[in-house]
This record gives sequence, C-alpha cells and structure tokens, in this order.
Amino acid sequence: MDNYKDLIKQLTKEDFESGKVNLHIHTTYSDGKAEFKDIVKQAKNGNYKAFAITDHNTVQGHIDNPESGAITGIEFDVWYKYIFLHLLAYGIDVHNENLAKFYAKDKRGTEADIIRFFSKRNIEELIDAIHAAGGIAVLAHPCCCWALSMDDFVRDMVNIGLDGIEVYYPYPRWRKYIKFSNPSQIESIADKYGLIKTGGTDCHEEKL
Repeated sequence: MDNYKDLIKQLTKEDFESGKVNLHIHTTYSDGKAEFKDIVKQAKNGNYKAFAITDHNTVQGHIDNPESGAITGIEFDVWYKYIFLHLLAYGIDVHNENLAKFYAKDKRGTEADIIRFFSKRNIEELIDAIHAAGGIAVLAHPCCCWALSMDDFVRDMVNIGLDGIEVYYPYPRWRKYIKFSNPSQIESIADKYGLIKTGGTDCHEEKL
C-alpha cells in the first residue's frame, strides 16, 4: 500500500484545513452512525483529495468494500505503559494474517467502550504487525493521552516504531474539555521527531 503511504506523507496543513482531507472516520462497522458506503459516496461527491475510514479494531468495512477508494485504515485500542491510547494504522493490507490477530473478535470489541478499555494488545507487537502489513502507525488525538511528559511519551513511542501523529484534529465532544497538552505543542513535537503529520475529524455522525 505504498501509494497510500506516499499520499499521506505529502499531505499538508493546508490540505487538512481545506475540508477535503479526512483521515479519521467511523462507520456502523464500529460505533459510527453512517453506513460505510454512504461515507464513500459523500467523500466522492465532495471531491475529497483523500479520506480514510478507521473503524475501531475492525477492517470489515474495507474487506466488504474493496473498491471504495478509501485509504485502508483502522483505529486500535491499546495500552502503552500506564497510558490508554488509540493507534491509527493506514495503508495496511487488511488481509494480513499477522495483523488480523489484533482485530476485534466480535461486534462488542468495536463499539463497547468498557470492553475496548480492557484491551490486551501488546503495542510493540501491534506496531510491528502494522509495518509488516505495509502500513504506518499514527498516534490518534494525542492531547487526550494521560502522559506526564508528552515529549518523553512520544519519544518512547518513536523508539518502538511510531511513524506519525494526529496533529490536525478538532477535539470534538468530551475531548474538547479533557486535554493534557495543546495542539501547537503536538505539532512542535512532531517536527522534533520527524513524524508524519495527519489529521481528521473523528467523524461518528451520518454526515462528514
């Protein structure tokens, strides 16, 4: 999936702010309200430059819709040290057997917060599997991570293979009020460690 990875690496802040790029979208395959095909239709009708569907712990939407034009993606629930976080993977081969070991076993694992919170995924093994499946690993909505030092936290994640960080993110819903760092700090950290900068709205609604 190198073409997807190259596309993501080339996206700029202006692209994300244009409203024509969204790399963080959920559908009814996890806890979103929109059907996968409806999101695809909206993105195409809106002349999106790039969009990724990143359902929680499942790629079934991509498997069922292989010609959608969406960047293959998924959002994993995982712990790193004392921090519960969401790890996005982009450009993956959704049929990769090693990565498939980390997918949710049932619907509850894609939409029930309490079950997802007790994830037992090993983050180092997960990142290795993402890379083996041709993808990149990106830290989602980092301002919500409970890190005592965001710089140290990101540095440690880079050391285990992190490729990117979600810099351009609106912090909707409860995330607007519960933040442990600020977006400008995140952008500086991304620059410091040479990380790919991504963004998206974390859309769970019927309309993009």
